[in-house]
Amino acid sequence: MPVMLPPRRLLATALGLGLLAGLSGGCMSPPPPRAVHFDYFRAPAPGDPWTPKIAGWQARERRSLARVDLDGPAEVSGSGVGSRPPGREQATTGLRAKYVTWRLERKRALARELVAWLQAQAREHYIPDGPIDHWATLEETLVRGGDDCDGLELLAYHFLLDQGFGREEIYRAIVVRPSDGQHHMVTLWFERRDDPWVLDPTGAMTSEMVRMSQRPDWVPLKVFSETEEYTVRPLPSGGYRYAAFAAGRSSR
Repeated sequence: MPVMLPPRRLLATALGLGLLAGLSGGCMSPPPPRAVHFDYFRAPAPGDPWTPKIAGWQARERRSLARVDLDGPAEVSGSGVGSRPPGREQATTGLRAKYVTWRLERKRALARELVAWLQAQAREHYIPDGPIDHWATLEETLVRGGDDCDGLELLAYHFLLDQGFGREEIYRAIVVRPSDGQHHMVTLWFERRDDPWVLDPTGAMTSEMVRMSQRPDWVPLKVFSETEEYTVRPLPSGGYRYAAFAAGRSSR
């Protein structure tokens, strides 16, 4: 089951989305309108109704990670931390350019393979929460043998970090479909800081790995990790603007 909403009026104030009347949970499918650009890394406003829910999960996840046993060491690591897209600040030929391009292609191939595998597992291991929405930790999801979108998404989130994707690249995200108020949890890979890849654990938002701009019928609300939390805001014009924090990181 989906991500349960904070109180409706608080949500409308905090997120500035007047169209979110009649919000509901669920992890189902979509259609499309017109791309909007977003600032993904705003500090949350005081009293943000999502903050207590996110903070509660963060504390439990940090405590529980010590108990996660996946029966064996990871054999793949270092896949592209700090890599930059080909052609930026360097020639497009030569060993450096070829290496950067090859490494980026490997990361994309790995992420696409992960999406296909996870959506196949979701058909067998999707377990709805019931009337009370609970954000599981990775350990809880594995012990239970499944979960809804916010538990299954953790397999993608942690796998990419385990494989060497940078912590400044990989975040959990709450997205909403304004047309029906459906909320969902996905992993965002910020290969580019202005337009991340979406890795959807159940296929409710997209059955393939696509950029956020390719699903204009869905709106990102929150971006977070075990230690960080950001509020996403639509940009008033076509240009991109990053929060001070994001500007200090390498743009992708």
